[in-house]
Amino acid sequence: MSGPLVAGVDSSTQSCKVVIRDAESGALVRQGRAAHPEGTEVHPRHWWAALQEAVERAGGLDGVAALSVAGQQHGMVCLDASGDVVRPALLWNDTRSARAAGDLVRELGGPEKWAEAVGSVPVASFTVAKLRWLAEHEPDNARRAARVCLPHDWLTWRLAGAGDEITTDRGDASGTGYWSPATGAYRTDLLELAFGAVPALPRVLGPAEQAGTLGSHGPVRLAPGTGDNMAAALGVGARPGDVVVSIGTSGTAFAVADTPSSDPSGAVAGFADATGRFLPLVCTLNAARVLDAAARLLRVTPREFDDLALQAPPGAGGLVLVPYLEGERTPNLPEATGSLRGLTSATATPAHLARAAVEGMLCGLADALDALGLDPARVLLIGGGARSEAVRRIAPTVFGRPVLVPEPGEYVADGAARQAAWLFAGGAEPPEWTAGEPVRHEAAATPGLRERYADAANRA
Repeated sequence: MSGPLVAGVDSSTQSCKVVIRDAESGALVRQGRAAHPEGTEVHPRHWWAALQEAVERAGGLDGVAALSVAGQQHGMVCLDASGDVVRPALLWNDTRSARAAGDLVRELGGPEKWAEAVGSVPVASFTVAKLRWLAEHEPDNARRAARVCLPHDWLTWRLAGAGDEITTDRGDASGTGYWSPATGAYRTDLLELAFGAVPALPRVLGPAEQAGTLGSHGPVRLAPGTGDNMAAALGVGARPGDVVVSIGTSGTAFAVADTPSSDPSGAVAGFADATGRFLPLVCTLNAARVLDAAARLLRVTPREFDDLALQAPPGAGGLVLVPYLEGERTPNLPEATGSLRGLTSATATPAHLARAAVEGMLCGLADALDALGLDPARVLLIGGGARSEAVRRIAPTVFGRPVLVPEPGEYVADGAARQAAWLFAGGAEPPEWTAGEPVRHEAAATPGLRERYADAANRA
């Protein structure tokens, strides 16, 4: 007879993924997936419908003892006094709040003040900036907002029966702009500065504290859940000294640290993680979709795109793609667009363009890695973009160091499942699940590539 199972949910920008794993070994038992609507604002009911569909496609929750939800960070979910959604949630990649973020930075006295207060400097992605936008542009909706929470908070609350209390965890709370990882407390003064009021906020749970019970399946114990990057760190087994570079819809470079960070430049967000530690993180808006856009432009499949990129020489003959296709968060250029430099008759080939797209995307992530200011023991490359053969082979030539690629997996959902197993088993640390050895990729750094990219980016 099989042992107890745990479920991990990844409610991301694009889809909801559910994995069911053995609580003791971590072995994958079954999984399911459902799509989310496109756009930078989405009504949470679509997340709920996708979660139900993904659970059904994963074979249901029979035998599941605990469940955890990991969700996209920063999204603004506003509820009225009755618990109804006030307006569609603004997602992390909605940049209409860019001016609001700049206003907040100035009003508090500059980026140093924000870094000191909450470990991060607000940009358009942060919930605090979205709340300022709401107060300024939709005052009637702002007045209706009795409670404010994040995507994973809302889903956990719904699973628990949508009662009086909403909960969150320190990892996801650290991305709001009004919770301090250093003190472990909300900064309601910053929330009032942004919003003109202090709506009810989720209670922040400890890393393995129970959020509630899903009674219709068992019962199933609900773990605190967390943000997607925090869950990915758990899922890949990152430990202090590691840097994880994740290539998904957005790109991130983050490290597991024992002490909180505070970067007044705003490049490094001083988040908390899902284990009681900290997660300094640098985020770029443009990652895997840069590869998708280039493949679409070239009218090739992802596999054909990889082949093209690997046919071109390192450095793409001087062709440089600055991939600010969605604006950019690091550097903070929400209105920027992409650009192509070094185009000559010799570089005007599909192979050169494919290579330049991969290198440009990786150069942005290399800048993110550098901004952490660490000399990592390991660089782990994860995310959907890491499944690209071209990305895996070109990454060491851009980063100037070997990269380790773990076995392909749903790292965010896997991390959520590991948190659920932690709740089920108890203990001071999450359970050690067995995993295959990551594949090591090495190659010489391409001379001049980062310098050419920096020059092109400065002109963008």
